[in-house]
Amino acid sequence: MKTSSVGKASETTTTTDGNIPLGSLESPSKTGPDAQILRLPFKGNLLLNWAKKWLNCIACLLFLPLTIIGRLVEAFFAIKQRISRHDSSLEGKVVLITGASSGLGEALAKCLYTEGCKLIIASRRYTELDRVKEQLLGSGLRKGTIYPPVIIELDLQDLNNLADKVRTILGVYGYVDILVNNAGISYRGEVTDTSLEVDAKVMNINYFGTIGLTKAILPSMIIRQSGHIVMIGSLQSKLAIPFRSAYAASKHALQAFSDSLRAEIHRHKIDVTVINPGYIRTSLSLNALTGRGDKYGQTDETTESGADPLQAAYEIVIAIKEKTQELMLCSLFYRLAVFLRAILPNVYFKLMARRAAKSKKSR
Repeated sequence: MKTSSVGKASETTTTTDGNIPLGSLESPSKTGPDAQILRLPFKGNLLLNWAKKWLNCIACLLFLPLTIIGRLVEAFFAIKQRISRHDSSLEGKVVLITGASSGLGEALAKCLYTEGCKLIIASRRYTELDRVKEQLLGSGLRKGTIYPPVIIELDLQDLNNLADKVRTILGVYGYVDILVNNAGISYRGEVTDTSLEVDAKVMNINYFGTIGLTKAILPSMIIRQSGHIVMIGSLQSKLAIPFRSAYAASKHALQAFSDSLRAEIHRHKIDVTVINPGYIRTSLSLNALTGRGDKYGQTDETTESGADPLQAAYEIVIAIKEKTQELMLCSLFYRLAVFLRAILPNVYFKLMARRAAKSKKSR
């Protein structure tokens, strides 16, 4: 049964339980028996929410000493491991490096070639790989036995042919001791202006291609009960910033995958190292994708003032030797930013909102 009330401008119909159907133009009379009055939340709830936020902040600060103690314990065991390690030589190790045609990958090839590794360098650009190979052979960096680098043309987007490529790679020496997943692509753009195709491309290269290659090589490591997987992630796997959504998301995913993988293959005596670099002077931002899929074509100031690739590569090689599980390769400022994100997230969110607004105005 329905009751009707007629107003001056229009008719509004209410059901017997007081509900107002869609399309009503005015509210029912406040004095009607079937009318429902919308009640705002009690003001005390706002005070309660405010109190909860401050209690959360206080709780974070109370856990701060425990966090510091935990870091000191980790540092103690890291130093102990460094002192007590036995043979950290990489001489003769078979190392596959993806994205070795330029930037950090090229720098890693130089450092690992100097260490006497049997290099397999991979990239989409065969000509650039050949240049890297000739430079290594003519550099005089290696004083002992020389192992000429082997070139493999590899496109991580081509997931269907990854298995064939891995068979070729394993056919070179029969196995891979160390897999360095360095290949990747960056991105610059706003979420609202970025096509889903760009998100998919960044994720395919940085995540699906990387884990696809890892999964294809992993069985050979398990058979040998030996191996080391090195993931070149990013500071943004810990600290996402505005206008990097697709890139940060792919590196977040790679971090999570690596943490799970490390635990699962520990029983097979296979190590997993995640390197999260900050800004390094490479062409990463120059070749980054925009929201429309074009090349960004600019070198960011932060990239231009970043760390030297060879110095970064040297520190990564040390981490490989020491089988470090995770390395934050960035300055103290960015370490503190990661710490702020964990301890006082609301403060961090406000700072990022200001940064986004400032960057938007300068564009």
